[in-house]
Amino acid sequence: MRLVIVTGMSGAGKSTALKMLEDMGYFCVDNLPIPLLMRFVELFGGQEGDVDKAALGLDVRGGQDFSGLQDVLREMDKKEIAYEILFLDASDDVLIKRYKETRRQHPLSGSGRVDTGIAKERERIMFLKLKATYILDTSKMLTRELKIELDKIFVKDQHFCNLYITVMSFGFKYGIPQDSDLVFDVRFLPNPYYIDGLRAKTGNDPEVQDYVMENEKARLFLNKLKDMVEFLIPNYILEGKNQLVISIGCTGGKHRSVTIANALYQMLEKQENYGVRIEHRDIGKDAVTKRK
Repeated sequence: MRLVIVTGMSGAGKSTALKMLEDMGYFCVDNLPIPLLMRFVELFGGQEGDVDKAALGLDVRGGQDFSGLQDVLREMDKKEIAYEILFLDASDDVLIKRYKETRRQHPLSGSGRVDTGIAKERERIMFLKLKATYILDTSKMLTRELKIELDKIFVKDQHFCNLYITVMSFGFKYGIPQDSDLVFDVRFLPNPYYIDGLRAKTGNDPEVQDYVMENEKARLFLNKLKDMVEFLIPNYILEGKNQLVISIGCTGGKHRSVTIANALYQMLEKQENYGVRIEHRDIGKDAVTKRK
């Protein structure tokens, strides 16, 4: 039986992940009491053909004592019972925002603040993150992107590294994205904004892409950027980094940055060792501002 323990931070998407795994043919149980974990394995693990894939959701709801889970996992290790741990995480800011949007109370915050509960939870389940087989940071993931990553791991059995890359275009006049790990300035490239017929278009349009990429400096920059990112990625993975945001900026975030970000994304998405997404933060802001 392939046994997956689905855990992580409350609000990071565990319930959504369990539903997706259920659609993938896994027998799913959410919020299983920790003392019943070994009993579950004994009941289903030895039965040929009944349950060959199972996913168990475990978290701090109901005040479960996670120190007991450490003991259970040690026992499973001693008995050489195979299992995988899927750990879903998200930044504190994102978790707080999600709790406010749903008006839910964090299970460990009591009558206090949400961030206090998040801090307590991180401390209690840190041992699970350190022991995790897969870590997915859902801070910037759309639901469909989470499904794609789970499909890679649990259906296609592709090689997986705990790194999810966001390639983001932005406009400097709107500020540098606060969560950026790497920031690149492409304002040295010719600006399509000053070309009649291109001003209203974006870096998603072939005409703008052709204009930007026909410049030798753009092609040279992209090749050097690709070489550097490909050097950095395995080193970030070795460091244990699980979220990388590469931000590429121009003046308004509409033409040059979008073109270069798209080109880098197309290069990176061919790899199977990590997840990658594209985001154009400011692509429509100029149009909105002008209408106002």
